[in-house]
Amino acid sequence: MIQIKTFVFNPYQENTYVLYDELSRESIIVDPGMHLPVEEERLAAFIKEKALKPIALYNTHCHIDHVLGNRYVFDRWGLKPQFHEGEVPILVSVQNYAPQMGFRYEVSPIPDSFIEEGQTISLGAHTLTAILAPGHSPAHLCYYAEADGFLIGGDVLFRNSIGRTDLPGGDHDTLLDSIRHKIYTLPDETLVYPGHGPTTTVGEEKKNNPFVRV
Repeated sequence: MIQIKTFVFNPYQENTYVLYDELSRESIIVDPGMHLPVEEERLAAFIKEKALKPIALYNTHCHIDHVLGNRYVFDRWGLKPQFHEGEVPILVSVQNYAPQMGFRYEVSPIPDSFIEEGQTISLGAHTLTAILAPGHSPAHLCYYAEADGFLIGGDVLFRNSIGRTDLPGGDHDTLLDSIRHKIYTLPDETLVYPGHGPTTTVGEEKKNNPFVRV
């Protein structure tokens, strides 16, 4: 079974995830949001404590709060980020507006390869599948572990809320369509690990989410 460690980083209270396989000790880092050295140290200390071997870095999307730690992960473990090619303009724009927002931002590397919808990601003996769910950003990906019953959902669906759509590349109708046809079609018991806030389940949101119900 895939183990998941959640960190909450940066002023946006963004959820950074470390997924790991206890047998192989392989791990993947998703949406590293470290803003301060103390946050970088927390991530590194956990990986050292668990004797993990980081093998990949994935972004769900490339808004500033989800990529602040990309450079650190590259410098520390030699991992370039991987995400959908449609997010490249979003990533490139971060270096232009980060200083205006008061962020210390070390420019993220550009991927050597990109993730496509339906692509399989391996972690030890486990797999996750990339689901393209745009709307919050142009080419937002979620990562679904069917056998383990969870979704790393980024900023698409939150507990009793949804991702904002007023940022460049966002579109409200597209987001609602992604939720209905890409997320709500998963089993109700699927745990959703969002980009901000507490976990939820697909079934819970189908019943109670005030923004999009079935």
